[in-house]
Amino acid sequence: MKTTPAAALADFLDAQVAKVRDIETRAQAALKGGDGQREYEDIIREKATLLADIADDAKPLVDALPGERAAEAAERLEQFSMNAQNSLRIGSVFYMSALLYPDDYQKGQPNNLERFAAEVRAWA
Repeated sequence: MKTTPAAALADFLDAQVAKVRDIETRAQAALKGGDGQREYEDIIREKATLLADIADDAKPLVDALPGERAAEAAERLEQFSMNAQNSLRIGSVFYMSALLYPDDYQKGQPNNLERFAAEVRAWA
């Protein structure tokens, strides 16, 4: 079975979602033990760095999409990257931790990257 460009991008996004979940889980665990806040900050920077690079990392997959979809995906991914780059530039750990979550987020809801991954999967 041949994988479509949209399915390939969705797979990539799902992998990034899993990495973000792992990072956030480790960050929360760090707050409960050891070096606490310092370790939490180091781990949450991993999340921001991963997201800062997501548009560049996904570029070959985005470029394989048909025109309008490619433009839409590129714009959305660039927004994730720009927000993460901004959080790193200003050094706000709170901003880094809040990346991907809308202001009205409630626990158990998908974050914005999870929503985008599902949207891209629907394009396939």
